[in-house]
Amino acid sequence: MALSSQHVTGFVLGLGAAAAGFYFYKKNQKQVDEWLRKQGIELPVASAGDHSAMTLEELVREKENLEDLIAEREHAEPEEASDGDGTQS
Repeated sequence: MALSSQHVTGFVLGLGAAAAGFYFYKKNQKQVDEWLRKQGIELPVASAGDHSAMTLEELVREKENLEDLIAEREHAEPEEASDGDGTQS
């Protein structure tokens, strides 16, 4: 199947529509995310945001996620028993 100018035009228009959609989403992200949550769609809460604006449920969920990450990292690291002078006992 050969590529025609219609294929290229469709691809370019699709990229343009996707870029425009992403731009408008990012510009109105808070309103769109709030509307999606009202529709029952769970979205991850941005951890870089202001934690004081989070609901209690969101704070608890974030706390549990952080505890899980801490436990995974602690479990992944080899246990090193040292007696304080850098030597292993």
